[in-house]
Amino acid sequence: MATRINPFFEPYGTPHNTTPFPKIEERDFEPALEEGMRREDSEIEAIINNPEPATFANTVLALEHSGELLSRVETLMGNLLSACTSDRLEALAQKMAPKLSEHSNRIMLNEKLFRRIKAVKDSKPVLGEEEQTLLNKVYEGFKMRGVGLSKKKKLRLMQLSTEASLKALQFSQNVLKDTNRFKLLITNRDELKGMPEHQMELARSAAQESGKEGWLFTLQAPSWGPLLTYCDNRKLRRKVWLAHNTLCIKNNKYNNLQLARDLVNLRMESAQLLGNATFAQQALKQRMAERPAKVMSFLNELLEAYRPTAKREYEELKAYARKLEGNNFRMKPWDTAYYSHKLQLERYNFDAEMLRPYFELSNVIKGVFGLATRLYGITFKENKEIPVYHEDVKAYEVMDKDGSYLAVLYADFHPRSNKKSGAWMTSYQGQWKERSMVNGQQSMVNVRPHVSLTMNLTKPTPDKPALLTLGEVSTFLHEFGHGLHEIFSQCQFESLSGTNVYWDFVELPSQFMENYALEKEFLNTFAFHYETGELIPDELIERVIESRHYHAAMACMRQLSFCLLDMAYYTRTTPLNKDIIEYEREAWRPALVAKPSGLRTCMTTQFQHIMTGGYAAGYYCYKWAEVLDADAFSAFQEEGVFNTETAARFRHEILERGNTQPPKKLYRNFRRRNPSIKAMLRRDGVKN
Repeated sequence: MATRINPFFEPYGTPHNTTPFPKIEERDFEPALEEGMRREDSEIEAIINNPEPATFANTVLALEHSGELLSRVETLMGNLLSACTSDRLEALAQKMAPKLSEHSNRIMLNEKLFRRIKAVKDSKPVLGEEEQTLLNKVYEGFKMRGVGLSKKKKLRLMQLSTEASLKALQFSQNVLKDTNRFKLLITNRDELKGMPEHQMELARSAAQESGKEGWLFTLQAPSWGPLLTYCDNRKLRRKVWLAHNTLCIKNNKYNNLQLARDLVNLRMESAQLLGNATFAQQALKQRMAERPAKVMSFLNELLEAYRPTAKREYEELKAYARKLEGNNFRMKPWDTAYYSHKLQLERYNFDAEMLRPYFELSNVIKGVFGLATRLYGITFKENKEIPVYHEDVKAYEVMDKDGSYLAVLYADFHPRSNKKSGAWMTSYQGQWKERSMVNGQQSMVNVRPHVSLTMNLTKPTPDKPALLTLGEVSTFLHEFGHGLHEIFSQCQFESLSGTNVYWDFVELPSQFMENYALEKEFLNTFAFHYETGELIPDELIERVIESRHYHAAMACMRQLSFCLLDMAYYTRTTPLNKDIIEYEREAWRPALVAKPSGLRTCMTTQFQHIMTGGYAAGYYCYKWAEVLDADAFSAFQEEGVFNTETAARFRHEILERGNTQPPKKLYRNFRRRNPSIKAMLRRDGVKN
């Protein structure tokens, strides 16, 4: 019998060298990770022991190209942990986290390696702009990770890093498992009065999939969100709202209160070991905002601009609810979406459910892909020969306007019990350029990216296809914008390519694409009624556009509350010992427009963005990038929203450049001036 070879250790033999998902078994990961670490250690030793003087090529470039196997395996495991996890994979992640953390620290704290990097830096070599950027990034990266610390401090830093990686893994696993625990089965239809028929069909389908009769609701966004918006049953709305807002705070094994406190404190101590007053100070060194004071100034500017309008919106909403329910009615958090929907319907004769029949998923896919074709000339073709990790996933080849191959794009649209909530873009392979021998001659090969869009959009039912909301179409456009940032990348080095940019710049391409969701000419390319084929009526689009400012200020204040919470955690100079729930209430109080419920609820314990997802001291990035995206889109509005010359400039100056130049310079190259907040205020209907 032939000995089975671990798929990670041999050529993939797949289209575009894509990941051979069906061949890879969970047992393959551990030996591949171990071998990946061994190989990278050997590569690092070769750099250190090179008898030649340190140069960019034999040190910095050699380091850039090291760890290929480990990176490939870690990337795949990390992506599957989010999109298609299992108990065995999660156990392996817990087992390997300390080893992987120790391995990374062993490299980044290696003084001999850093001395060679410093020697290259000090020699002031003549380099191209991108090479110089890579040298600076590597040099500063080692310094920021603590290579110059004493042996005692290095040891403590490694302990903190390992502890944080384990606790972050546990935090995420708890959120997924506690989310999946909640299942609300309703057997009496009268309890669900007000629910749209399509939502009832989705709930019935969910019940049937679980072998139940009735209507099943979960804490997946396409399930619980509509119930809060439409269900007349106030007790039921309260029950679901409470279930969502008490995730991971109950007295059970999924409680994240202590884990959240630990993660904040571990990051603070790590930052202080590295000579920073706070974690935010450390994180912002490689952000456009640069320092915490600038972030807080930005957030306060938005608070001042949006607060009056938001308060007026909420007072109007309360008055409207009292008009319907009587003067003694007191608005609660589980009422906000419900009465907001009713007021919107009365004021604009618009309900988001009116759009759903026109947003059938396959048509939306054609529309979103078609938008990229119209702007940039690129095309998408499904290739069923490309392996995928789940039957829900589709794989596409992306071709440039000249017919050349650009990328592979995976799309994973619907919720599953083994998939975390939310939506994200990730890559299985980045983009870079490498020298290779072709027909005996050396040439530069442009390695193209493998990009994945992972979402939790409304599922089809036995009787209907997947029909999306306008919000879900916007989510698709958002993640697709991130995808284009990867797809168009034309960088020399993978660590600088695609979305490897400053964290407060990375949301520009994604949020920019959301602007098209309300462009009539875009909607007219795909928004056909799933039964009749009728194009979405102009009059309905006008109602949507007319209502675009509806409660925009309240939505902004909600986002700002999350930003304030994030900064409150990561600008601490002393350990956090307070009750997380009370601390959260105090932190975001300046952004609240509604009176708190008084109930013991918590956002922090499920806030994976700032606890495990890379947005620690960075949640402000969404609003920062919103200023940029509104300002950037105003250029298209001035020159034509489908203007191919403007699109070509956006592609060349923003989407292709990765982190090869400072983001401020990239933006000025595109916009030909610095960004202004005015476009965002105008878009949101807020007068400055």
